[in-house]
Amino acid sequence: MTLRRDLLLRSALLASAGLFSTTPARADTAWNPDRTLRIVVPVAPGGSLDILGRLLAKHLTEALGQNVVTENKPGAGSNIAFELVARAAPDGLTLLVGSDPLTINPALYPRVGFDPVRDFSPVIEAVRAPQVLVVHPSAPVRDVAGFIAWARQADGKLTLASQGNGSIGHLAGALFAQDAGLGFTHVPYRGGGPAVIDLVAGHIQALFVTLPAAIEHIRAGRLRALAVTSAKRVPALPEVPTIAESGFPEFEVITWQGILAPAQTPPAAIRRLAGALDRILAKPEVAEQLTAQGFEVTSQGPAQFAHLIQAEARRWPALVRRTGAQPD
Repeated sequence: MTLRRDLLLRSALLASAGLFSTTPARADTAWNPDRTLRIVVPVAPGGSLDILGRLLAKHLTEALGQNVVTENKPGAGSNIAFELVARAAPDGLTLLVGSDPLTINPALYPRVGFDPVRDFSPVIEAVRAPQVLVVHPSAPVRDVAGFIAWARQADGKLTLASQGNGSIGHLAGALFAQDAGLGFTHVPYRGGGPAVIDLVAGHIQALFVTLPAAIEHIRAGRLRALAVTSAKRVPALPEVPTIAESGFPEFEVITWQGILAPAQTPPAAIRRLAGALDRILAKPEVAEQLTAQGFEVTSQGPAQFAHLIQAEARRWPALVRRTGAQPD
């Protein structure tokens, strides 16, 4: 009896100290399934980041039993959205669809209100994709060699657009111009969607943009794809060559896209979100939809994603200097 009373007393003391419980504690106490979770998209509707954000929001709503919405916050080369999320409450209810400009912009702009490593908690790298060089079907070119000849004839006046200043498309175009010895008139947009719409309408002449933003227009014949920037051809468009095989063997530009939260978001919330997103990306219908749009599903967790962001933050300053790219 004495031993039994001693065990009961010890259990009571542990419970009163919060160290013993018959039900698991929830470390991310800020999470409330009755509150709406928002995914901030740093570009206008229609681009590849918007496509990914909306798809993940739809499935997260089902996976978490919680209302999940997307909010498009374009502007300032995506810096508006980056700063908004960096300053948001770290309660697991504000997320960012992040991509290369998160690590490019600190090297491109004289001042930004965020640090890509210090101010964010990586959740999951979802996908990667190449850029694609596209022109209007009326353009007098069908391959990279013809495009170079066309650009040289235009003597720097050919309009080459991108999804924004400092975007991966902007830098892909700058690298290509440097390697080919060409001049272009850069036309930045507030996302891939508006840029694609203007190219379809014939308001610009050429565009470097993330493949998923343009792939349906390419398939429908509303745009002509000249080349992709990956090292190998893309399964979704196997007939489109790479820039590397078009005379520039070292050329490769790949974009990554993933979900991040503000720094100091509770680890339990990060684990919960990463687990849910990993299961979503593993669904055959989701993976097939993303692959058909030109994405490669990577589904790299918080640690691997953090390593990628750190490496990208170290890589881009030298490449920005090499291209001479500036926020126009």
